[in-house]
Amino acid sequence: MPDSLTLLAGQGALRLENYLFTKESIETVKRRLKPGGTFAMYNYYEPFLLNRYAGTLDDVFGHAPCVELGDSLASRRQAVLTAGAGAGVDCKTPWKPVKVSEPTDDYPFPYLQHRSIPAFYWHALLLMLAASVLLIAVAAGGSVRVFGRMRSYVDLACMGAAFLLLETKNVVQFALLFGTTWFVNSLVFAGVLISVWLAVETARHVRLPPMPFLYLALLAALVVAWAVPQESLLSLSPVPRFFAATALAFAPIYVANLVFSKRFAAVGSSTVAFAANLLGAIAGGLLEYLSLVTGYRFLLVVVAVLYAVAFIAYRVLGRSRAVASTA
Repeated sequence: MPDSLTLLAGQGALRLENYLFTKESIETVKRRLKPGGTFAMYNYYEPFLLNRYAGTLDDVFGHAPCVELGDSLASRRQAVLTAGAGAGVDCKTPWKPVKVSEPTDDYPFPYLQHRSIPAFYWHALLLMLAASVLLIAVAAGGSVRVFGRMRSYVDLACMGAAFLLLETKNVVQFALLFGTTWFVNSLVFAGVLISVWLAVETARHVRLPPMPFLYLALLAALVVAWAVPQESLLSLSPVPRFFAATALAFAPIYVANLVFSKRFAAVGSSTVAFAANLLGAIAGGLLEYLSLVTGYRFLLVVVAVLYAVAFIAYRVLGRSRAVASTA
């Protein structure tokens, strides 16, 4: 019965135990047990959560866990779930199998009953997006024509969305490797800022290759991040794990900022271009909540699609500028 609130507020995206009760974590528990060893977990559970954890124990240990029920607390019920290595445990009240979904390291949301974005969340997200659009219009002198001018910077908007989606994904997935604490979050933010700074300094002192080559390098970095699951790094000791996770997480961010630096240097209106990029970043932060439906690994596909749209928009807009210049 862990108490995550001692280190992290309840408003956090993930609590400490979100990763503690995934299928992969319970598999680790089973490997740690000696023959005849026993594992028990206790709390006040909602009915769906009790079945979810019991189903995970059933799947991992190969037999139904023991379920001992106690007092009720509103809609929750006190329960002790017990599973044993080998033949199991002597139990008068084994869990009756119910078809349930299991939390995993890719989808660490045990408290979410269904794969969906709760209405409260997406209502708040839409309000945040509307407020951002309104503030941009106010900053532009109350004119909505600024959004028409942003059409020339659709690629920068897509870059902003992909960038912030990468950042928020990394914040959460570093929790799998190092725990869900503010210290871990600060390491991620520091890593992002250092990646951005290195990209800016590289763009200042090195002649960057043409855009297609940069986008190919970005695609390669995303493919590597997809091919190496985060949980595979857990077998490493902390220091090598940190460097491996940093390389996987921040290589796409570094290359993406090289793309951004080269593109931003050629814009006609830096204020409008940056506004488009920031608006895209707001949208990218909101897209992180797709993980409640798809899991976190799939967000890399969304990032790749956003950068693909950015590249296509850049080429189309480039041809339009060339035609206009010729005319």
